[in-house]
Amino acid sequence: MTTPPLAIVVKGWPRLSETFIAQELVALEESGIAFDLWSLRHPTDKKTHPLHDRLKARVRYLPEYLHEEPRRVHEAMGAVTALPGFDAAAEAYAADLARDDTANRRRRWGQACVLAHEAEGSLEALYSHFLHTPSSVARYAAILRGVPWSFSAHAKDIWTSPEWELREKLTPATYGAAFGATCTAFGAEHLQGLADTPERVDLVYHGLDLARFPNPPERPLRSPDAPLRMMSVGRLVEKKGFDTLIDALALLPDTLDWHWTHIGGGALDEEMRERAKNAGVAARITWRGACDQPDVIAAMREADLFVLPSRIAADGDRDGLPNVLMEAASQLLPILSTPVSAIPEFITNGTHGILAKDTPRAFADGMLDIAGDPALGPRLAQAAHKRLHAEFTMAPGIAHLAKRLRGILKTA
Repeated sequence: MTTPPLAIVVKGWPRLSETFIAQELVALEESGIAFDLWSLRHPTDKKTHPLHDRLKARVRYLPEYLHEEPRRVHEAMGAVTALPGFDAAAEAYAADLARDDTANRRRRWGQACVLAHEAEGSLEALYSHFLHTPSSVARYAAILRGVPWSFSAHAKDIWTSPEWELREKLTPATYGAAFGATCTAFGAEHLQGLADTPERVDLVYHGLDLARFPNPPERPLRSPDAPLRMMSVGRLVEKKGFDTLIDALALLPDTLDWHWTHIGGGALDEEMRERAKNAGVAARITWRGACDQPDVIAAMREADLFVLPSRIAADGDRDGLPNVLMEAASQLLPILSTPVSAIPEFITNGTHGILAKDTPRAFADGMLDIAGDPALGPRLAQAAHKRLHAEFTMAPGIAHLAKRLRGILKTA
């Protein structure tokens, strides 16, 4: 089997919550970029996305925990000592370990050794999705093999990583990336300020591959007294703010007939269900758990309002520009969200949707505005749909990223 010159490192494959990565990888492959995919973790999701089936690249799994594959790890750690970049890689790892002596850090080194050892001699460059753990593995492996590496950064990896680590991954003198890409102007500005030169980090929106989404349905105006059907798609974690949404639902007047459907799983599943029960709104909520793309699109077509109360979590984690907002716009579904992180880069309050403060009262008022004015939602949805097609399609970003990757490949 011919081994491609590019290795792409991801945290896990396949992952239903990271279809934006699958979308990018499939598009890069279709643009002529050949690669092997190296995953740090085995899949845990019971469902997959149609995009996962379209990827043709060979998927190679690194030891998820080093003690589970001791022979493989031991062989790799012994073999990499003969690589020309071993001394430099060991020095970089020791410097990192001195500041972050954790099992996670040691696992990153072990996985990097396995990758560097098992990747064939045709390896010319690495590219990683997420700037924290996957990029650490890519960086160590790249130093070991003496090849360049690059990354794509998103949200949590930017805002919860220590500054020293970000700076070193953005500086050539400390074996930093040849280039990096991030999916929001908000994140790009932050990383450019940490890099040795702003040109090291590019803004590359994920955009949406509109070929994957059917044309939006005809949406007749709902009457003011008709039921308001709301929905959300997102993991039940702190940064998604669903506690605010549940509390907002409890503030809606008894005279309003409404129902909310949630799609997605997450660590706070039981807590959110209990919160809804205590707030007296559980009977009007449907918890659907993880769903595949056809089910999500069908739910969007049946809804009157898409709600996503994103916030900055206590540890600094936050959304970038959630793809589900663009997906909702593709189906002419009006959007109620927050002005957090990069969401205003797509949604201008009052023009393309409603951006409310992270309070129950503000979200309840947003729902009531949509419920009380049948023309408001369609007007906002049409504007968001138009902006999606004009500025947030996938093709320009893929073309730019493919050009950048070819620039660090000798055989491109």
